[in-house]
Amino acid sequence: MGLIHGTVQLSNPTRPELQGLEVRALADSGAVHLCIPEHIAIQLQLRELEQREVILADGRRRTVPYMGPIEVSFANRRCFTGAMVLGNEVLLGAIPMEDMDLVLRPQLQSITVNPESPNIPVSLAK
Repeated sequence: MGLIHGTVQLSNPTRPELQGLEVRALADSGAVHLCIPEHIAIQLQLRELEQREVILADGRRRTVPYMGPIEVSFANRRCFTGAMVLGNEVLLGAIPMEDMDLVLRPQLQSITVNPESPNIPVSLAK
């Protein structure tokens, strides 16, 4: 099984005059948050909300800026979240994927909307 990437739109909902960015994102259900490279945070003119400590895959800890708000769009879905500024590519973690009701299709190496709810995202509220 390979890495799963998808194309998402990122924008700053507090700056509607700025054009959003279409980016290739690595979808990782083992990651929790949205992570973006610094150049994307700069282009979208995101505001630093706070510093957060993250634990990297190799166990090291690092303090990174947490920026936002940021709007993430995929197909007919969107969510609003914050983003850790970290790494050299966009990482789409479990929180934004769950919020948009997206599923990973490893056999096709793709991201898609949940086929059980194609027209509107479904969330669990219990």
